[in-house]
Amino acid sequence: MLNRQLAPDFKQVSTINFIQPTQQALNNSIPVYTIYSGEQDLVRIEFIFNNVNWNVEKPLQAIAVSAMLNNGTSKLSAKDIAEQIDFYGAFFQTEYVQDHSTVTLYTLNKHLASVLPIVKNVLADSQFPQAEIDIYIQNQKQKLQVNLQKNDILARKEFAHALFGDTAYGVDIQAKHYDELKREDLISYFRSAYAPDNCTIVVSGKFEEASFHLLNEQFGRNWELGKALKNKFNFSLVPRTAIYKDRPDALQSAIRIGKLAVNRTHEDFPGLQILNTVLGGYFGSRLMNNIREDKGYTYGIGSGISSLQDAGYLFIATEVGAEVCSAALTEIYKEIELLKNELVGEEELTLVKNYMLGSMLGSLENVFSHADKFKNIHFFGLGYDYYENYIKKVKSITAEEIRALAIKYFNKEDFTEVVVGKK
Repeated sequence: MLNRQLAPDFKQVSTINFIQPTQQALNNSIPVYTIYSGEQDLVRIEFIFNNVNWNVEKPLQAIAVSAMLNNGTSKLSAKDIAEQIDFYGAFFQTEYVQDHSTVTLYTLNKHLASVLPIVKNVLADSQFPQAEIDIYIQNQKQKLQVNLQKNDILARKEFAHALFGDTAYGVDIQAKHYDELKREDLISYFRSAYAPDNCTIVVSGKFEEASFHLLNEQFGRNWELGKALKNKFNFSLVPRTAIYKDRPDALQSAIRIGKLAVNRTHEDFPGLQILNTVLGGYFGSRLMNNIREDKGYTYGIGSGISSLQDAGYLFIATEVGAEVCSAALTEIYKEIELLKNELVGEEELTLVKNYMLGSMLGSLENVFSHADKFKNIHFFGLGYDYYENYIKKVKSITAEEIRALAIKYFNKEDFTEVVVGKK
């Protein structure tokens, strides 16, 4: 009989295997990294472009170009592009993040010859019709107006701007920036950034030699070079900053606390990920146990460590009842100080280690997730030994090492604290 009063034994993950890419190049030298899996006739092709030519006077250039990329070429309208992609059962999307803009195609291999020319037309000949720009501006201004009424979004904006200032990582987007969008600026940015010399292609799925030749035929020639300077930012730690946005009628207050730290290239990063997990990185974390389970101040609270190409940062985020905001802040800092002053117990540390190793293994559920793991290291100039070192660190880290990291990085005088609502 199974005794349901006894928890099952932990069994630590022993090995994690990664599918590593093969590297090729198109005729125009665009690197192509292929993570191959031959089980299904499905392929994902990602065209990844560095965000470039940052101009604080025109902060929406990269964002707007990414959002409007498939809104029409000289040959195809936005409706034509959508209908033709849909006809082949494919899926086509664009995405902007702080360091890169990505164009992603999901399709069956048997339709590659039909859909790749559509994608090539978009990447080489987007026109950004003024009528589409006007609609985009109107919609985004309305969305911004709604978002600025949400305490959590406003807190996130204030926090990013406090840490990163008027850079692509922290610029405070306002309605006036949409009003200042000009078609010629979008076209100029598009021609600079969406060019073969600024492109990396990552393919995942069943992608064989014939498919590579189709890709090379479309994107390895007849694509004009751009003229771009990759974004590069420098940041320094700021002294303690407290930002309070009073909203007298707020029922909840949004809290965001954090600081500049290190990114994935630093030797402390894996250890910080473990420290973060203990503090607030999973449902059983200390912040969840204290602020949610014990005090009942919130439905959820978490902490994170983010890695950008030119910076890393730590953050704690939650929304709490307005009447308990001050008490919640006290408890958050209490948990931070405990990590600096007391060793994590063996049972808790073992639980965190098993959770992190299990999460890593679980995150590799398909070939696309293997490609995502590759991108996480490739654009930081790292190899797969990064993951080997990460796994080794998770298995071997001691409570003393965790406390040392907390002492090094959890200095309250370095934290930026943002509260939107009532304090």
